[in-house]
Amino acid sequence: MSSATAYLLERAWVDGAVRDDVLVTVEDGVIAAVDSPGLVTVASQPPRPPSVVPGLTIPGLVNDHSHAFHRALRGRTQRERGTFWTWREQMYAVAGRLHPESYFGLARAAYREMVAAGYTHVGEFHYLHHRPDGSQYAEANAMGEALRAAAAEAGIRITLLDTCYLSSGFGAPPEGAQIRFSDGTARQWATRAGLDRLDHRVGAAIHSVRAVPRDQLHVFRGRDPLHVHLSEQPRENDECLEAYGVTPTRLLHDEGLLGPGTTVVHATHLTDEDIDLLGTSRTNVCITPTTERDLADGIGPARRLHDAGCRVSIGSDSHAVVDPFEELRGLEMDERLATRERGHWTGAELLDVGTRGGRLEVGAPADLVTIDTRSPRTAGTGADEHTAVFAATAADVTQVMVDGRIVYTQADDEQIGRELDETIGALWRGGGT
Repeated sequence: MSSATAYLLERAWVDGAVRDDVLVTVEDGVIAAVDSPGLVTVASQPPRPPSVVPGLTIPGLVNDHSHAFHRALRGRTQRERGTFWTWREQMYAVAGRLHPESYFGLARAAYREMVAAGYTHVGEFHYLHHRPDGSQYAEANAMGEALRAAAAEAGIRITLLDTCYLSSGFGAPPEGAQIRFSDGTARQWATRAGLDRLDHRVGAAIHSVRAVPRDQLHVFRGRDPLHVHLSEQPRENDECLEAYGVTPTRLLHDEGLLGPGTTVVHATHLTDEDIDLLGTSRTNVCITPTTERDLADGIGPARRLHDAGCRVSIGSDSHAVVDPFEELRGLEMDERLATRERGHWTGAELLDVGTRGGRLEVGAPADLVTIDTRSPRTAGTGADEHTAVFAATAADVTQVMVDGRIVYTQADDEQIGRELDETIGALWRGGGT
């Protein structure tokens, strides 16, 4: 038997504006009614006195690109000079230590941190499939199921993006830890992941054009959703030109893999033609500013991609930082550094990017994030959309609701920190697969 719960939101982002005293009724995990002074929408008499929620409430934020096991690298890979490619070797060292049980523990802690930061949905780009020797676990998708279970316990929605990874680079065989990633062929990948069935429960991903040979890309045509790392490093572009005579973007276009069902991640080093191909095909682009900054990848043309016709989203990627507000600020601040001009994105546009178009409206999932508007960071900033994207941090999130269920309050912080410390410490001390 369903029951309705009412919340009186002190301030809320509704229909493109911040409004005061918004009364929201939630039933069966969905927003059943919204009412506030001056707002024409569905009004209702709350079933009981509403719970008052102080602060600014916005729709749930979407982490469109995550590698959960990278969370174990934070604070460790930043200790010395290097490049993306030296960082990658440290990442492989962590990949070699995980097994389904330890991956579940690490991912649950990482997802709980995401929820505490205001993320209510994560796209998990998952390529750590097999045992260290490349053989399958008894349950072929044990690692993916560990991620799914971890997300369920953390209270975050997950889109598991099962990732095909076949080559160490443009046809060369997998090396070292990469043998854990490979299924041998794209067809075998689809079979193992269950993507050859109509009732599949996962999305698809191509790790990169480096990792999946061109003659196997046809397997991915028509898959929705489809995600792929794209042009994160100039070296990828150079090697693609050498191997195929085209850029990675042109390669995906020529293979029929761009379009509204596809999300390319990073898109940092693009030609003018690349931007045009992505925009005219309405391909989605996920930008991860804090990771691109941490790995010295560069600054991608996010605003140009948006203006060309792409929907832009954000992700935490390597988890060097888990803070959606910092990612959103990064879109604007990085553009300022690249152009030496200010004001590329409005606060409203950035909120739309962060929520991936989510709305606080009747019929929408009751995924709500509340920000403290009186903290030392946010006080005096206007308590509006600009507060959210230009002043707040993850530390200002006071409450998170997913499917109408409160999954985080600030009282949870100590336990989340302890869980992260214990799981990551155990991984580095012991490992084992």
